[in-house]
Amino acid sequence: MIEIEARLHELHALGLNRRMRLVSGPQGPHVLLDGKPVLLLCSNNYLGLADHPRLREAAADAAMRWGVGAAASRLVSGTMTIHRRLEERLAEFKGRQSALLFGSGYLANAGVIAALARPGDVVFSDELNHASIIDGCRLSRADVFVYDHCDVEHLHWGIGKAEGRGALIATDSVFSMDGDIAPLTEIVELAQQHDLRVLVDEAHGTGVLGPGGRGALAEAGIEDQVDVIVGTLGKALGSYGAFVACDEPMARYLVNAARTFIFSTALPPPAVAGALAALELLQESPKRVQRLAANAAALRDQLELEGFDLRGSRTHIIPLIVGDAQLALRICEAALMRGVFAQAIRPPTVPPMTSRLRLAVMATHRQEELRAAARTLAQVARAAGLQPRMHLGPAAAKPLEAPESAPAEETAPPGPPRVGVFDFEASETVRRAA
Repeated sequence: MIEIEARLHELHALGLNRRMRLVSGPQGPHVLLDGKPVLLLCSNNYLGLADHPRLREAAADAAMRWGVGAAASRLVSGTMTIHRRLEERLAEFKGRQSALLFGSGYLANAGVIAALARPGDVVFSDELNHASIIDGCRLSRADVFVYDHCDVEHLHWGIGKAEGRGALIATDSVFSMDGDIAPLTEIVELAQQHDLRVLVDEAHGTGVLGPGGRGALAEAGIEDQVDVIVGTLGKALGSYGAFVACDEPMARYLVNAARTFIFSTALPPPAVAGALAALELLQESPKRVQRLAANAAALRDQLELEGFDLRGSRTHIIPLIVGDAQLALRICEAALMRGVFAQAIRPPTVPPMTSRLRLAVMATHRQEELRAAARTLAQVARAAGLQPRMHLGPAAAKPLEAPESAPAEETAPPGPPRVGVFDFEASETVRRAA
């Protein structure tokens, strides 16, 4: 039996004891955090819709018409007309035959992967995939090959080692802690060559990338070439819940095989109505997507001007790598004192010595306040002992120096790809969670 007090002491010693901060009022570009007004730079409310009047009104009207909760699973008595309406709209939005609502993105990934992979099968998973994909792999009891991040060559090598066993490739489209995008076209080509299924989690791509915000797959022109697209209603769409977009036979199978769908109460009608309103707003005003991209570019440019290494991010998620977990916390707290809330992300969410501030931009931020926030972050980073290198401008920006306590990064010698053993426990140190 776990001794809770001892475990808490251990977490404290490791610097992993977290606390929840209290936000007063709705999610927006500015919030009251523990009673203090701050610029919010760590919310997934990418399009700024969570507090939009249209979503509020839609949710309130739905509560009056359908009630607050669905009160049962979808296969009992929980399927309501509003659920079917949203599924039809999501399928149309993603260009697929069908869509199926889940209680959360975590439940969607866990349930779908466990339904598509079985003992004896193989799941190929990017090493920086979200925790929900990791746990879906565990639930499936399939063998798992963890390939190096976005390394198609290593993935290809692992597929060869699987020797034709039934298999699934699972990847995030936009990685939640680094803001980079998976090589989706190459992954799809590999899957087609070897007759593998593909699941792509568009949690951080839906609503923010591609034509009309349809996601990274739509941006690459291949949204009809993957088996399952997982999306969320709780990030850019400002509500709560998740969905799976796929063809009709796949949807019918998941209704009967995805345990997280079968044994979960259906989404509350107000959340469904809010997501419907968000989809309508997105389609009526696609400029929100453009505004988000422009805001993210403005913040990236100013951060690079200040000397920060952004790890190649070209999206609305911008990591500021610090290294040491305690240093990341000090910078976070100092920025809060200056009115900027940029959350420190530490192990086990990210690997050891890659602690960071994960910045998330909203379409409703103002570019001048984002530039000012970048300058504030640079000032508090220097004051905390993390000095940006000398630079000549954005194009010549250098990465931050590692703190003295951080070991020099080791570079692997050239040679064949590392062996991605069929053992997912080995990937625990690189687990990501949003």
